[in-house]
Amino acid sequence: MAENSLTFQGTKAQEEQLMSVIAQNKEVPGALLPVLHEAQEIYGYLPIEVQQMVADGLGVSLSEVFGVATFYSRFSLTPKGKHRISVCLGTACYVKGSDKILTEIENLLGIKSGECTPDGLFSIDSCRCVGACGLAPVMMIDEDVYGKLTPKEVASILKKYQDQEGGAK
Repeated sequence: MAENSLTFQGTKAQEEQLMSVIAQNKEVPGALLPVLHEAQEIYGYLPIEVQQMVADGLGVSLSEVFGVATFYSRFSLTPKGKHRISVCLGTACYVKGSDKILTEIENLLGIKSGECTPDGLFSIDSCRCVGACGLAPVMMIDEDVYGKLTPKEVASILKKYQDQEGGAK
C-alpha cells in the first residue's frame, strides 16, 4: 500500500450516507462488494477508516474487507487528486517512451504512480490503453488527452493545471 500524506477527511454527511447503504444491504448475501462500490462513490477511495465502518456495519472482519478492496483493481486505497493523471503504458505508448513520461511526472510532482500530491491537486495512475495508439505516447489529465509527448513537454502541461488552481483561489 502506498504511503499517503493526506489524512482522512470524511464528513458527517458522507458517513450518514455510507451507514444508510450498509443498513440497506446488511441482510443481503454477498453485500460486501456492492457496499464497497458505494463507499468508493461516496468517498472517492477506500481509506482504512471507511473499510472499518463497512466491516463493523456488515459484521465482517476488516481483513475480509481489505482483501476484497485490494483484490479488485477498481478500488483505490489512496485518495485521487482533483486532477487525475493517467499515463498509458500499453505496447504502442511504451515502445515510444511512455515510461519516461511517467518518470518525469513522478519526478516533477514528487509522488509515485498510485499516489496523490500532498495538496490533493494531482494523482497519478498508469493504464494499459486509452485507445489513442496513433498519438503514442499518451497521457490524460482528467478528460484531456495529450499525445506524441516528450518528457520536456510535461512540466508546461502540469503548470497549466497548477495555474488554473492558483487563479481560482
